[in-house]
Amino acid sequence: SAVALLVLAAAVGLGLALGLLPRAPVNRFCTAPSNQTGFLCDDRVTCIPASWVCDRASHCRNGEDEQEQLCGDLPHSLPGYLVFLCSNRRSWVYADQRCNGMNECGDCSDETGSLASCPPCGWEWWSCIPVHYEYCSCIPRRLCRDGIQHCLSWSDEYVC
Repeated sequence: SAVALLVLAAAVGLGLALGLLPRAPVNRFCTAPSNQTGFLCDDRVTCIPASWVCDRASHCRNGEDEQEQLCGDLPHSLPGYLVFLCSNRRSWVYADQRCNGMNECGDCSDETGSLASCPPCGWEWWSCIPVHYEYCSCIPRRLCRDGIQHCLSWSDEYVC
């Protein structure tokens, strides 16, 4: 029985070494700079923003952010925490693009939709109903008093 136990231990060790036995999934969720949803590289230290995954440029030392298993069938092959589904279910954006002030979904559901649950405009933003479609309900304050109407109410030129 000691020999059988030794053979079993050797078989399990060999199986793990060759990658034949299933391993527990690696949790790759992390918080990238600026409190963005991130992807944890194999080194367990490097955390890249979600939108850097499957962008055809390797940001992790071993290239795990560009592997076929992860990038083969976007967005379905990505872990759910990396993806935000727009209200038009055929459209999606990376989770770190949600609530960034820009209209990536095309219908503002990544900025104003109930699923986005974005905080109110930050101090660098002015709240209004914008004219330019690239913004949703806030414009960058740098566009205030620039001589160009960005808000239907002109509040970006007279109040902001």
